[in-house]
Amino acid sequence: MLTIAVSKGRIYEEALPLLQEAGITPLDDPEKSRKLILRTTRDDVQLVIIRATDVPTFVEYGAADLGIAGKDVLLEHGAESLYEPLDLNIACCKLMTATHKDAPEIVGRVRVATKYVKTAQRYFAQRGIQAEIIKLYGSMELAPLVGLADCIVDLVDTGNTLKANGLEARDLIMNISSRLVVNKAAMKMKHQAIAALLEQFEQTLAQR
Repeated sequence: MLTIAVSKGRIYEEALPLLQEAGITPLDDPEKSRKLILRTTRDDVQLVIIRATDVPTFVEYGAADLGIAGKDVLLEHGAESLYEPLDLNIACCKLMTATHKDAPEIVGRVRVATKYVKTAQRYFAQRGIQAEIIKLYGSMELAPLVGLADCIVDLVDTGNTLKANGLEARDLIMNISSRLVVNKAAMKMKHQAIAALLEQFEQTLAQR
């Protein structure tokens, strides 16, 4: 049995065609079912539906053999202990800084609101900017508006939410997409099954 960890929402929706090409179709809709472990049309594969931020942890500790997670989550988690064999090129967006439209360029000391604490620390340190990081779990756009922070670090897709709140994206930290990650022990113990699945994904991606 192979267990694949994936999160609800955009990543699941965009991963589903890839999974289906490999003959893996969930027998229940995670948006309608309360089940957290989904059986699939393949008897040897099941899906676990969890929070996006928990995917690397489940894979690292062997609760799942494989997982599909955004590069932003993997960077923040510190996923050096996982294999990352494939960029699935789904759920693409950008990790960026953002602030008031009329705010000056960031120099010297800055206060940053983000849920990507480690990534933000690395980014500003590499640029010689002293940053005080404030961890938030949502509604990042509020932070500059109420004076909690000078800028934010967050994912940007269309940028419409930023514009609606009088903010603008500034510096690109990195382009983000979802990656397939594999538990190292599972790669050895279940090598044949995992290698076959990787090959199927690679073929599907090559045809896109």
